Amino acid sequence: MTDTLKKIRDQIDAIDDRVLELLNKRARLAQEIGGAKRGTNKYRPEREAQVLRRLAAANGGPLPQRAVAHLYLEIMSACRALEDGITVAYLGPQGTFSEEAARRQFGGQALLQPCASIDEVFRSVEAGQSGYGVVPVENTTEGSIGRTHDLLLATPLKVCGEVLLPVHQCMMSRSGKTASVKKIYSHSQSLAQCHEWLNQHFPTARRMPVVSNAEAARMAAGDAAAAAIGSSAAATVYKLKLIASNIEDEPQNTTRFVVIAGHDAGPSGRDKTSLVLSTRNEPGAIHALLSPLARHGVSMTRLESRPARTARWEYVFYVDIEGHQQDANVAQALKKIAAQAAFIKNLGSYPVAAA
Repeated sequence: MTDTLKKIRDQIDAIDDRVLELLNKRARLAQEIGGAKRGTNKYRPEREAQVLRRLAAANGGPLPQRAVAHLYLEIMSACRALEDGITVAYLGPQGTFSEEAARRQFGGQALLQPCASIDEVFRSVEAGQSGYGVVPVENTTEGSIGRTHDLLLATPLKVCGEVLLPVHQCMMSRSGKTASVKKIYSHSQSLAQCHEWLNQHFPTARRMPVVSNAEAARMAAGDAAAAAIGSSAAATVYKLKLIASNIEDEPQNTTRFVVIAGHDAGPSGRDKTSLVLSTRNEPGAIHALLSPLARHGVSMTRLESRPARTARWEYVFYVDIEGHQQDANVAQALKKIAAQAAFIKNLGSYPVAAA
């Protein structure tokens, strides 16, 4: 048995040496590419999406697809860092779901910059203090994040990526005991996502909305009578004990985040384009506005209205469609829509997030 184990371990060591050699060879090639595209964007979301999709298709196991994707994301993150690295702003503080989404998109070697609000994330990217930002845009349980939508309309920034993050809420406190909980801190969205669970288990505890789940954890860490709702990462950061896990009312609870930047992404082969539109005030205007999508075979995956904030009872429509703006059928549809719309803003095209 000992000889057999030694032979297997020797094979593993030899493979590890070869893997390391190949990783460094890959890194040197990545540096060459970085030198060739100096002055252009270091982060190419469409290229990274193509790499991950190709490897997922080629993977024959036994490693699961999620493990392969995670490994290669970290490899690409490390190669990016050899150039100059990139800075990513997110809704902080440390321990938020926004931080988790940023790490899922950019890997562990990106420099993450926590911001106090969604507005600050946009300002950081627009001012060039951060190359990219990650902000929540909608949740399967509680719907859209209004402030993100308003800022996408108001600023010149583009969407260059999206992240779908399953959201599993945890309750945590200093003691980890239920009897001591008199008030519960969390972001208003998280309180809403756990509404029925809280009614059942903590019907008399005061619910205290705060700016983020990580801020809730920080406040609970200083208050023996308080608990917080947030991610398990927040419990680790703020040294809290878990009272309960996966307390969200909907088990499939997922938040969609978008990556904002001064640019969008090139075609990856499986893309999405986001628009903001408004119609003229006339009968059948919305039907006429959107009918070019059907005529050119473009699927619409999302349609949502919000107040335009320019006049009372006027609205803009946020639309997501399948395909890249450079695709022939999408380009033709967008040209017809632009001719029909009272206002149009193309928020960008970007790779569809892995589920």
